[in-house]
Amino acid sequence: MKNNLKQFYDAHRNFSDRKISEYYLSPGIRCKFDLLIKRIINMGTFLNGIDLGCSGNSILYFLDNIVNKSYLDLADLPLKQYKLNEHWHPVCSDLSKLPYRNGSFDFVSAISILEHVKNDEMAISEINRITKEGGIILITVPHRMEYFTLQDTLIGHYRRYEVRQIVRLFIKNNMKVIEVFGIYGQLMRISDVQSLNPAKIEDALVNLRNKYELNLPFRLLWSIFVWFGSKIMKIDAKYQRLNKIMNIAFMFRKQ
Repeated sequence: MKNNLKQFYDAHRNFSDRKISEYYLSPGIRCKFDLLIKRIINMGTFLNGIDLGCSGNSILYFLDNIVNKSYLDLADLPLKQYKLNEHWHPVCSDLSKLPYRNGSFDFVSAISILEHVKNDEMAISEINRITKEGGIILITVPHRMEYFTLQDTLIGHYRRYEVRQIVRLFIKNNMKVIEVFGIYGQLMRISDVQSLNPAKIEDALVNLRNKYELNLPFRLLWSIFVWFGSKIMKIDAKYQRLNKIMNIAFMFRKQ
């Protein structure tokens, strides 16, 4: 089953072709990362941080207050770019059985990943195991099963979550809630259009990435669109009622 999942994510270009530049390409990624970064960057220095399910556009890249950065993903392809720095440590492995010693990290992120794991309770137990006492855990998950659509299935989601459900799972693993906040409001419903023609959308994303890298005038124009779009999405996330939030973030501290 693990090999089947690995093949799924290696073949899924929306995941395997992602690069750090995704932050500059996607209003959604820019919105999400900006909201997360501003809460982490002033928390002091972390010696060892890991991004679980990092894909090719890890938030750790943008966090200067983490000294040693580890990147874990089930897919091989996105990890290649993390082999360029002596303080970056990419590993291809399964979130349900992490290849690290107890208490290895003082910062752990799992951004939009738990919904991709069949046994999420085992994954959370593993997150608890590798986090040192007093360490920070940052996660985001899609919110509310009533918003589950064909798009969730196509990109490998087993579920969406309720707030109480996530809090209960992490408290069970000796973690204290620090903050809960919205990442995406109702504007994120636009992502459901991908389910109308997944192959065509994936081709369009690949072409967009290539055009952004090779065409400077387009890059400048697209950057304005991404900046403006991310601002609108942040406003939507900030003022939307909690039960209308499509994606939600949690910060925990290990007791």
